[in-house]
Amino acid sequence: MPLKLSLKPGEAVIVNGAVLRNGDRRGTMLLENQARVLREKDVLHPETAETPGQHAYFAIMQLYLMGQHDGAVYDQVAAALTNALPSAKSNDQRQWLVDISRACAAGETYQALSQCRKYMKQESVESGPKNG
Repeated sequence: MPLKLSLKPGEAVIVNGAVLRNGDRRGTMLLENQARVLREKDVLHPETAETPGQHAYFAIMQLYLMGQHDGAVYDQVAAALTNALPSAKSNDQRQWLVDISRACAAGETYQALSQCRKYMKQESVESGPKNG
């Protein structure tokens, strides 16, 4: 069953590392085989990663887009998740990080990205508003 992507005008999507940008009209794309797909809204740029959760997300995103499950990129994910543990403010957050790590170890990097997005939302809620 193909994956159907509906794209807004100008919206980009990454497919197996290639950035595809829609034209000036709404469009639909069907992917008829397995591919690593990430919408532009789910891409985190390294210069915007500020929190431990965001650093972990960026590392997992690289692992996912490269289609790797080991090596140097996996080591970066493990380091980022390890560095995020001390900043986890609750047992639930620590468990989330463990679950994200398990998903990465099992090669389920898209699932790990999804879990990490939820973790980052919780991380931002618990850090409260920034002063300044």
